[in-house]
Amino acid sequence: MWLGPEEVLVANALWVTERANPFFVLQRRRGHGKGGGLTGLLVGTLDVVLDSSARVAPYRILHQTQDSQVYWTVACGSSRKEITKHWEWLENNLLQTLSIFDTEEDITTFVKGKIHGIIAEENKNLQPQGDEDPGKFKEAELKMRKQFGMPEGEKLVNYYSCSYWKGRVPRQGWLYLTVNHLCFYSFLLGKEVSLVVQWVDVTRLEKNATLLFPESIRVDTRDQELFFSMFLNISETFKLMEQLANLAMRQLLDSEGFLEDKALPRPPRPHSNISALKRDLDARAKNECYCATFRLPGDERLDGHTGCTLWTPFNKLHIPGQMFISSNYICFASKEEDACHLIIPLREVTIVEKADSSSVLPSPLSISTKSKMTFLFANLKDRDFLVQRISDFLQKMPSKPPGNSRAGRKASIVDSAPESSPALQEVSEQPASPTSPLGGLQGSHAQEAPTASQGLLKLFQRNTSMEDLGAKGAKEKMKEESWHIHFFEYGRGMCMYRTAMTRELVLKGIPESLRGELWLLFSGAWNEMVTHPGYYAELVEKSTGKYSLATEEIERDLHRSMPEHPAFQNELGIAALRRVLTAYAFRNPTIGYCQAMNIVTSVLLLYGSEEEAFWLLVALCERMLPDYYNTRVVGALVDQGIFEELTRDFLPQLSEKMQDLGVIPSISLSWFLTLFLSVMPFESAAVIVDCFFYEGIKVILQVALAILDANMEQLLGCSDEGEAMTVLGRYLDNVVNKQSVSPPIPHLHALLTSGDDPPEEVDIFDLLKVSYEKFSSLRAEDIEQMRFKQRLKVIQSLEDTAKRSVVRAIPGDIGFSIEELEDLYMVFKAKQLASQYWGSSRPAAVRRDPSLPYLEQYRIDTNQFQELFASLTPWACGSHTSVLAGRMFRLLDENKDSLINFKEFVTGISRMYHGDLTEKLKVLYKLHLPPALSPEEAESALEATHYFTENSSSEASPLASDLDLFLPWEAQEALQQEEQEGAGNDVQEKRREEKGTSPPDYRHYLRMWAKEKEVQKETIKDLPKMNQEQFIELCKTLYNMFSEDPMEQDLYHAIATVASLLLRIGEVGRRFSAWSGRESRDSAPEEGEPPAPHPPQDVAQELQPPAAGDPQAKAGGDTHLGKAPQESQVVGEGGGGEGRGSPPQPLSDDETKDDMSMSSYSVVSTGSLQCEDLADDTVLVGGEAHSPVATTHSGGAVDTDWCISFEQILASILTESVLVNFFEKRVDIGLKIKDQRKVERQFSTSSDHEQSAVLG
Repeated sequence: MWLGPEEVLVANALWVTERANPFFVLQRRRGHGKGGGLTGLLVGTLDVVLDSSARVAPYRILHQTQDSQVYWTVACGSSRKEITKHWEWLENNLLQTLSIFDTEEDITTFVKGKIHGIIAEENKNLQPQGDEDPGKFKEAELKMRKQFGMPEGEKLVNYYSCSYWKGRVPRQGWLYLTVNHLCFYSFLLGKEVSLVVQWVDVTRLEKNATLLFPESIRVDTRDQELFFSMFLNISETFKLMEQLANLAMRQLLDSEGFLEDKALPRPPRPHSNISALKRDLDARAKNECYCATFRLPGDERLDGHTGCTLWTPFNKLHIPGQMFISSNYICFASKEEDACHLIIPLREVTIVEKADSSSVLPSPLSISTKSKMTFLFANLKDRDFLVQRISDFLQKMPSKPPGNSRAGRKASIVDSAPESSPALQEVSEQPASPTSPLGGLQGSHAQEAPTASQGLLKLFQRNTSMEDLGAKGAKEKMKEESWHIHFFEYGRGMCMYRTAMTRELVLKGIPESLRGELWLLFSGAWNEMVTHPGYYAELVEKSTGKYSLATEEIERDLHRSMPEHPAFQNELGIAALRRVLTAYAFRNPTIGYCQAMNIVTSVLLLYGSEEEAFWLLVALCERMLPDYYNTRVVGALVDQGIFEELTRDFLPQLSEKMQDLGVIPSISLSWFLTLFLSVMPFESAAVIVDCFFYEGIKVILQVALAILDANMEQLLGCSDEGEAMTVLGRYLDNVVNKQSVSPPIPHLHALLTSGDDPPEEVDIFDLLKVSYEKFSSLRAEDIEQMRFKQRLKVIQSLEDTAKRSVVRAIPGDIGFSIEELEDLYMVFKAKQLASQYWGSSRPAAVRRDPSLPYLEQYRIDTNQFQELFASLTPWACGSHTSVLAGRMFRLLDENKDSLINFKEFVTGISRMYHGDLTEKLKVLYKLHLPPALSPEEAESALEATHYFTENSSSEASPLASDLDLFLPWEAQEALQQEEQEGAGNDVQEKRREEKGTSPPDYRHYLRMWAKEKEVQKETIKDLPKMNQEQFIELCKTLYNMFSEDPMEQDLYHAIATVASLLLRIGEVGRRFSAWSGRESRDSAPEEGEPPAPHPPQDVAQELQPPAAGDPQAKAGGDTHLGKAPQESQVVGEGGGGEGRGSPPQPLSDDETKDDMSMSSYSVVSTGSLQCEDLADDTVLVGGEAHSPVATTHSGGAVDTDWCISFEQILASILTESVLVNFFEKRVDIGLKIKDQRKVERQFSTSSDHEQSAVLG
């Protein structure tokens, strides 16, 4: 690459000059390439260890003038090829021009200007691709690609100097973190260490400090443990490694989401000293943290953040913290965790103004909202810029905010209503009208139902006044009053100040009348609902009447959702639940429907309308409980792992016992997936859900730990899992909510409590209090960190399960060992994943649906198959390999979707490695028949088909029926099976008639069923015959197959002999066919003589070296033919057959040897063949002249009358022992798999090997 000219004072230190002219010098770095001695070793070590020289490319060009001692760098290169290109350009374009100048200063000025011009031109061309990485970083990326053989698509994110511990010795070197790989390179005094690890293979990644490894990063894969230490900034490095490993896990978990994630958010002001990808990843990490902290929609993009203070009117203080601005929200988080959180949606903002600065209040900014609230920020560093950004975002907001027609409780959440707070509070106390509009287009089902506007609890609760409920009613009234006072002081709706007081009120329990409203606020579901008016109604309309696997599962579970609650004992509640679950399944087909969603959704419907329940479900499944409800419940398994880890930390004496009993996996899934709703009385679990929507998963983990802690003594005394489950079940059944005003609902698990001494009741509020007192040290950041660690374990163990399942699904007769199959699976999977992360443009192969059966999850297309086939096949065919691979792919792709799964892939590979000679030849034979032969290649095969169908009466063969001649072998199998089934049915009918009223013979049916299920064993007689063009293609493949074999010459001799013999056999068959056809026509009264059949083209020409070959030979088919022996072996006289159409006897080895002494290009007489029509004809093998009849044949046409069977090919090959040995030779696939893994990253060519060629 061209470099901006920089001064170099000592030009020859550590460099060797290779070329020079009066103005330029081309130099190579010492220690690069062959030789170099001790100096080379030292320089190589310095290059790796020292920061200043680590990024130095191995080649450079300097500009010099004769009298000056100063040199200028103008170009560098990572390979000799690249630097030579630059050198030649300079010689061709600049040398003559420079000789004109008078002074050296003019020469140097001109060169510098020219180089700057070239660089500017290159940058201009690259401009649309986004901001380019700095030059030094670009050099490091080039070095990484060259060192580790990465393709262009692999991007370097960042690189760090560190030590890798090999045994107990640290190796100082460079750690390169790319999008898909972790790479390390070290070169110390001649000892080289090179590591490449794919992120998708990482099973453990953690930062730790031990006596042996001081503050190090540990990276584990399935088969190695790696330790890296001595980082300048270990936290930054580890954070980046975490992000990259997380991306890889996302790719394994959900390839569609991974592809969407490729569009990373870009920060507005990039730094110049780090890569664009590193900036993007940092921006993504901040964005995810921002959305999680303030519960914002996942597509929200953080624009920036700044330090400031916020005036809080409720305690008259200026609270220090951070202001965050994104495209739709302004948020504030105090430095103290619980002091204050604030979310201001821009759709609510009416005025943004700069107030007057003072010494008390520097740079203040006032923001007013439609709900008459004003927020005062101060101490803003760049207030003018901030106001401009907010103004820009406000201008992009839609002029008419959606959702302004909401009634009832919704009006109290202040979206766009102009009323003041007191008026809103009055409205909210009125019961919502069942007929109030939903604020958008409504499907008929949702519009008619009362659940469209209010929760089921309001529809089904008794009209009991608070006074009648006594103490419970009074307590509920007090709660409501407390919340209304809170609303008055801290605001109501999205713009509420959220403080420690808010958490206290949530812990005391949310009153039932406010529960739905506050759930919507705290979960962030309200934001999505008001910005998507009518979305739910549209989904309901689209999904009504549609059938899918998800809808079937939903129907099955509808009546299992809280059957004890009166709201779900009638069609109104069931129909609402059906609509919400079906709408969500249509919104998110990757999740669809998962068990436990019905239980959670039924509770959401009790406290909110259908639309509100839907958006709460969206918040739950997609943000608050990520990956919980997919087909493999990955999120729940991850949090189960966290629960086990927390049990070890907080309850060490119980942890070991729980592991022995195996209880945690059993309890945690039901506790976490249903948020305790399925294991605890409903009124108690609802209080936990209150806290969950405010605090997140932290509450669920705290409560779970508190439950184990409360039952520790009993659990330690348990002897098995069943006993422990009973202890916990009885405890949970007796967790009561004494403050609930709803009528008690019987809990189905109460059966567990039966016994002599029922356990004492536990108040839910006491349980929550204990959980906060004992386990409040849990922080959301720590949980996220633990989630990452557990996600690696869970996803990799699921991948291992998938691998074992796929390997088990492979039939036992495949021939490969379990280890070989697992290795093949890893190679197959790597190929499919590579197409994702190196930017494949083939969406069919890229998309992986984790909901599919394991066998179907990874599939490859024809291009990927060709790459794998080329590296794994035992039949290396040079440039013809890709043609053969394409045919094999078509043969294996039975459902014609242009993708094959692992089972099909292994079947194809196994046929080439295992089985006897006949089986291998059968595969080779099929590869040259339809469907393996492409339509273009099979044009003449179709002509042959027409010929055979027209002459079926005369061409009937004992080896194949008429259908066999043109049906693909799969179709023949299907036909045979149908015939057998038909025959079986006839037998069955007869037996039924015979037996009359006797009881049925079930063994007979079992036998019939087994026979139908039995795979039809294909015999060689089932194979269709091969026409002349197909035979030519087969010969080409065989010629290419032997080009790299040690016995190459012998194999060419043998195949020439066999091909000549087969040509004669086919000719005999053609003559016999024509003769019998003519005889039958002679017997019929016809006018005139029929035209003589076309003589065959001299097919042997196809098999000659290119000089004498047919110009129409397929590309790749003749590339290695020149290696054939220069003498063309002549086939001896064929033995006499008994009858007119009998094939000649195979030749013995002795006869072949005798023929070797004959001269080249001899004519083989066919007079000895006992077929009268051939007496006057000759067939030329390897000759240059044609027989008189042959020359009249139109050039290039293929004889459609000519055909040959598999038995004839097999018999001919058996006459040549060298061919038999070649096909029966055992090849170790293990070595090929190892080689494939090495070249998986498409190694680039090394510049060292090119040196002699360039200099020569």
